[in-house]
Amino acid sequence: MRPVNCIELIENIMSQAITITNTDILQQIKLSCKIPEIIEQIVTHQIVTNAAKEAGINVETEELQEAADIFRLVNKLNSAEDTWVWLEKHGLSIDNFEEMVYTSVLFGKLSQNLFVDKIEPYFFEHQLEYAGVVMYEVVLDDEDLALELFYAVQEGEMSFYDVAHKYIEDTELRRKGGYLGTLRRKDLKPELSAAVFSATPPQLLKPIVTSKGIHLIFVEEIVQPQLDNILRQQIITDLFDAWIKQKIEQVELVKKFDSDSFR
Repeated sequence: MRPVNCIELIENIMSQAITITNTDILQQIKLSCKIPEIIEQIVTHQIVTNAAKEAGINVETEELQEAADIFRLVNKLNSAEDTWVWLEKHGLSIDNFEEMVYTSVLFGKLSQNLFVDKIEPYFFEHQLEYAGVVMYEVVLDDEDLALELFYAVQEGEMSFYDVAHKYIEDTELRRKGGYLGTLRRKDLKPELSAAVFSATPPQLLKPIVTSKGIHLIFVEEIVQPQLDNILRQQIITDLFDAWIKQKIEQVELVKKFDSDSFR
């Protein structure tokens, strides 16, 4: 008898047709521990739908068409064929697509309806939260080494880039010299944000110890927030997300599952 060839065995298995059913998909959702996430999305959809109905919000045909065009543009669906391929890939019908676009528009209109008049008061009350910092960072394991490097940079014996290039393991971050971009307070640990936003740029901060390690940080710039269109939309999104979270906490959830499907 010829010995079993593992490569041939794998190729034979891979060449077989695989049938996927709705039951398989539900089982995978369960095994991926996605049920709570899906339930929250369902509850959110119902909350928004009910609130929009109470507020008398309607979605016009022109708004749907515009949103659908933007969606196709963003997802590079440049032709009808591209769109059909995308729908098939995601298991969606054209009705599902229209419902998805409708829901997106409804969410946007409800958030505007609820919070457009609250943007400026909220901004002036919370503008410190929207300040940004342009910073570079190297995280070390040795506090003594961090202090040594801090003083070496301070005294001009080496640059922060030299430190980053030598001590950062991540290739891409090392190439960028530890550059993290523009971050907000919420993006940083409290012990870091307090020191970072108190800096007088350009400034190298003394090493800061956190559970992650010893942080050597160079603050290049503190970016003061400007209430432009981008920030206006961000504030509306933040307020809407907080409103949704509050509403979800108030909901009494009644689950009517098919017990056979959840065994």
